Amino acid sequence: MYNGIGLQTPRGSGTNGYVQRNLAFVKSKKDKIDYKTEEEINKLDQGLNKQPNREILDHERKRKVELKCMEMQELMEEQGYSDKEVTNKVNMFRKMLMAKEGVSESSAVEKDEHGRPL
Repeated sequence: MYNGIGLQTPRGSGTNGYVQRNLAFVKSKKDKIDYKTEEEINKLDQGLNKQPNREILDHERKRKVELKCMEMQELMEEQGYSDKEVTNKVNMFRKMLMAKEGVSESSAVEKDEHGRPL
């Protein structure tokens, strides 16, 4: 059986059960094509142009800041600075970069103890 057409089983029918489409069938009329108007096209285009997510952009900025801080930390450790001195300088550098990038350390959304927004 093919799309509800044909025999349930070809047994006893004298055929192999193969279903062919009727190529001699002619449609009576052509399907109407519905074209979109300019207003509909403009409305669809507006839906496609979304603004970027602010949280994702902030996260990217924070990642860049952390990368610079890690590079500075590795450089200072290679030069032989003490751990306490490295930590203090990296924290000051991080605060300076965060202020420069305009990224706040804590987000405005309140979060529970697991980091999920309330």
